[in-house]
Amino acid sequence: MAFCTPQSADAGEIMGTLRGQLPEHLLPARLQALDRMPSRQDGAIDRRALLARAAAGQKRPTPILLRYEQGGWNALHRDLYGDKVFPLQVVVNLSDPGADHTGGEFLLVEQRPRAQSRGTAVLIPQGHGLVFTTRDRPVASARGWSAAPVRHGVSAIRSGRRYTLGLVFHDAT
Repeated sequence: MAFCTPQSADAGEIMGTLRGQLPEHLLPARLQALDRMPSRQDGAIDRRALLARAAAGQKRPTPILLRYEQGGWNALHRDLYGDKVFPLQVVVNLSDPGADHTGGEFLLVEQRPRAQSRGTAVLIPQGHGLVFTTRDRPVASARGWSAAPVRHGVSAIRSGRRYTLGLVFHDAT
């Protein structure tokens, strides 16, 4: 895996627009998740407060262009870079699976309460994005809703190159 930086103003503008507009569109999903995980709430959070928290303290942009080459992969992890964490993030596939690369599935592993971890592998089509949790996701249980920690990564690239755009909406300092 290698980190890249945008080379054109157009790419920077596109990423800025995505970073600026996506949190607002993701907010209904986040508020629904908060309703289901009252033990994880930081007090009463409304729409404005959550958006303000997403932007608080950011001193540099957090879009990441990633390049994976044959044999490259990304270990399971969480993107918890700073004091403020927006609960959802997005990955956009810039390559054509099967044509530009083989392998490189996006991986999600959920630690379920009192159960085995469950993994999911997704091959994201070119130009499509996937929204996923930064930290936890609500899961229904016999005792109501609980928080299941989720980590993400990328499986090994068997051939070719895979490029993706990661959009993290919280403090990167």
